[in-house]
Amino acid sequence: MFNPVVFVCSVFSCSLSIYAKTDVPLISEYFGARRSYEEVNPHLLEDILSVNTSILQPKSPQCRQIHLTAIIRHGTRYPTTKSVEKMQEIHQLVLRNTSGNSSWLHEIQTLWSMWYTVDMDGKLVQKGVRDLKHLAVRLSKLFPSLISEEKLRGGLIKFITSSKHRCVNSTLAFKAGLTQLWAIEDEEFEHAVNDTLMRFFDRCARFLQDVDKNPAAVAEVNKFKTGPEMKRVQEKIAHHLGVLQTLITYDMAKAAFDLCAYEFAIKSVSSPWCHFFDKDDAQIMEYASDLLEFWKRGYGYDINSKVSCILFHDVFSRLDKVADEDKSGQPVTEAVTVQIGHADTLLPLLTLLGFFKDSEPLTSTNYATQRERTFRLSRMLPYAANFILVLYDCGDGDLRLQPLLNEKPVTFPGMADQHASMPEYLHVRQHYRALLSGCDFETECQLFSHPSED
Repeated sequence: MFNPVVFVCSVFSCSLSIYAKTDVPLISEYFGARRSYEEVNPHLLEDILSVNTSILQPKSPQCRQIHLTAIIRHGTRYPTTKSVEKMQEIHQLVLRNTSGNSSWLHEIQTLWSMWYTVDMDGKLVQKGVRDLKHLAVRLSKLFPSLISEEKLRGGLIKFITSSKHRCVNSTLAFKAGLTQLWAIEDEEFEHAVNDTLMRFFDRCARFLQDVDKNPAAVAEVNKFKTGPEMKRVQEKIAHHLGVLQTLITYDMAKAAFDLCAYEFAIKSVSSPWCHFFDKDDAQIMEYASDLLEFWKRGYGYDINSKVSCILFHDVFSRLDKVADEDKSGQPVTEAVTVQIGHADTLLPLLTLLGFFKDSEPLTSTNYATQRERTFRLSRMLPYAANFILVLYDCGDGDLRLQPLLNEKPVTFPGMADQHASMPEYLHVRQHYRALLSGCDFETECQLFSHPSED
């Protein structure tokens, strides 16, 4: 049954737990891209506006922040139409064909109602609005010299979004977080819709042909879905329901798992659907999801990351412009850029930059040895995930670039010896010189015709 959130956070203060600890599903850490942002940053469970400025650790006190680019995933959303249809299917099976007598099954049959409808289709929920409002306030506290009322009113903070309603509404929520924080009522701030940057994956012909719409590209995923690990999960669900195992498809198992994840993400409750899965089952479901993303958006194919070249170049051209303005003593014309897109926007870019690359690729047969993998969406890409680049001027032409993921400093892969969390900007450019000089979106995405055979 639905238990209300313990309290509603205001934009300005939030000092109590965001939901009761007893309402957290035991398997929530395996929800992948359906995971709540607070679960990845547990300190926010106690204070949703909590920030720790000491994590920034600039090289010296004279370092000043001159620019910030934030690439952000939309907030918590409803399931898509396709997901809802699968949920309805497993729900009907539970209602019609179960001989199980568990109390939680009885709760699904008698108290829980299928409230998800196909017209929800991935729209932002109220929790998603709060996700972005709170993120905006936290970032303004973390970077007060950049995300300030003065800079917002001065037109120095730019907003770019994907055209999808969940992203546009996330952008509106982010802006509302700032305007409510500073009690701005006399002015509105524009945003630009730019799918070329934020939905580049829809516009790359080679990616669409070779990976996204190519069944062969997910061969490893399909093998895992029909493999022994997943078969055990399906058998256990069938046993709970008292039905033949053949009635429980992978899609049905995933729908039940998604119901558990969405109920928690949207309502902050531990749903009876969660009881279908123990920790081992949840890890298998998580791996199936990670395996799909690995082969369709991650390291599985080179084009998966190269598709984000256009966003990569956009970010670095902006950083170059700020660096040039700062060097010549001119005022910085774009202090902050907030770009809101999708998990499918962030993951290819993080892959292009080399983050979360394991020594071995994820396959259908190495689940057991990939338990400690770094490529895990549950930790990388929850709702409202964000990748932030902050440019510092530390004096005498010493520009430094600090990357943060989900508000935590990270190190550019392969640059651990370059002052780790805040390397020189020129060293970062040198590190990615091959991408900066190449990685052309149009070239990478061009379809090559194969010569016809005689």
